[in-house]
Amino acid sequence: MTDSADRPADYDRQLSDDISDDTVAAAGKVSEALEWVERARGHLYSFHQLMGRADLLLGEACDKLREAGHQEVADRLATEMVGRNVLYGRWTFQIVEDFDDNYWSVLRDHERRVRDELTEGHRHVFEARMKEDRRTHGREGHEGRP
Repeated sequence: MTDSADRPADYDRQLSDDISDDTVAAAGKVSEALEWVERARGHLYSFHQLMGRADLLLGEACDKLREAGHQEVADRLATEMVGRNVLYGRWTFQIVEDFDDNYWSVLRDHERRVRDELTEGHRHVFEARMKEDRRTHGREGHEGRP
């Protein structure tokens, strides 16, 4: 293994000596919270797509009901359910947009500001330090960097 591969993962972005482990841990906790919100956002987009598909399937079901001679049942289902808001006044795309505009993007800005103010803008400093503590220096598969 070359010496450069065994350098710490954050070799190119060494922090000032006056940034404490407690500060790095606190900033890392903000980033971790954002990661959980990112996961929740993914589930929200899944919900959006699942509900959209369900609405299309209900429309197809209404067509099949009509073809089978059940006009009244199809009309009732189409009128009451196809295109219905999932929350008062909202389809799922509006929920996603509201979440993105009023929570997700706001938290992303705050997380970036915390990093800029406390860890010189570097991401995953807590994890980089953890990697240095946990890896076996000089061992293949434990390189500090590619």
